[in-house]
Amino acid sequence: MISLFSKNKIVHDEAKIEEFLNRGIENVYPNKDYLKSLLKKDNQLTIYLGIDPTGPTLHLGHAIVLKKLRDFQKLGHKVILLIGDFTGMIGDPTDKTATRKKLSREEVLNNAKLYKKQAGTFLSFSGSNSAELKYNSKWLANMNFGDVLELASKMTVDQMLKRDMFEKRIQSGKPIYIHEFMYPLMQGYDSVVMNVDGEIGGNDQTFNMLTGRDLMKQMLNKEKFVVTTKLLEDTTGKKMGKTENNMITLSDSSKEMFGKVMSWTDSMIAPGFELCTDVSVSDIEKIKKEIEMGANPKDAKVRLAKEIVSLYHSAKEAEKAEQGFAKTFKDGSMPDEAESLEVKVGENLIDVLVNSKIVASRGEFKRLVDEGAIGEVGGEKIKGYDATVSKNVNLKIGKKRFVKIIVK
Repeated sequence: MISLFSKNKIVHDEAKIEEFLNRGIENVYPNKDYLKSLLKKDNQLTIYLGIDPTGPTLHLGHAIVLKKLRDFQKLGHKVILLIGDFTGMIGDPTDKTATRKKLSREEVLNNAKLYKKQAGTFLSFSGSNSAELKYNSKWLANMNFGDVLELASKMTVDQMLKRDMFEKRIQSGKPIYIHEFMYPLMQGYDSVVMNVDGEIGGNDQTFNMLTGRDLMKQMLNKEKFVVTTKLLEDTTGKKMGKTENNMITLSDSSKEMFGKVMSWTDSMIAPGFELCTDVSVSDIEKIKKEIEMGANPKDAKVRLAKEIVSLYHSAKEAEKAEQGFAKTFKDGSMPDEAESLEVKVGENLIDVLVNSKIVASRGEFKRLVDEGAIGEVGGEKIKGYDATVSKNVNLKIGKKRFVKIIVK
């Protein structure tokens, strides 16, 4: 039998296949050996990544998976970026302790406007093996009630209740709505309709992706592989993303990206290199050993920040961001881009900073005061929760926030 794809289109480079299967990967289902055997054949495989447009920009968490999808495309295989414009209106309940707010179709489509352009940092949407862009409303929005009931018959309530976050909801007495049970089925049905060979996504999407794997077996009698990537987590163990309000977005300026990376803890340096850059595995191991031998972790973090900024902006912008960071934090200077707020004499500082969203909450303001993390640039720290504005002042808040307070 003659392969539909010439051998020179499918890359069989052993080293590239090994890196794809191991770097930044949490799990492969059914197993790595199965997928490795497929990648060694001449048949072109089809794999997809689904993203619900619940925010107006992609972030570094998405980029981790997009980088792996790029590697798959470079091996000569077909990749699909699926925009969940229907599932995005419902909301993925994964890791949520409360029901998501539903979005309108207009909100979802508006959120997705930049996704293809941003994904184009990694994927090629042109050429002989171009990535495809699809929307799941094309099939989900056209299902009738009979179709939905037939799909629902493929999964039991017991299977759904095995999800950790549903168990936690029950234990805490919080409600679980029927439409939240339907979400994994909808996402799983995407795989069936597109008749793919595999799916890739963050480790937090494992349940949803395996639901699709089960549906493929039942409805198409086809084995679907699933690749889950590691998550970039902050020091509390929470994933870096929109929900946790700690993300680096692909829309951030070079200065913002650099500053946010520099605020990461030392424990995030090695995972940051592995998941967010193209620095070789051997170089990453060298960096880890140097830190273990006593090298200053800050130097490695500066390189990490420059690598990330260069990927989304340019090497020149990365150099500028480094210089700006050094000027601000080494010299104690006030950054030119700092936000300005006009306030009245006597206003409570806590109200000014919370209402302007410079500080997320009154609780955060009090915590920062307790830590001595709010004060005049090059001057005294704020020592009380009831501090008021009496003059023009440049404030430094935490490690990387600055604001100019201007009295009207």
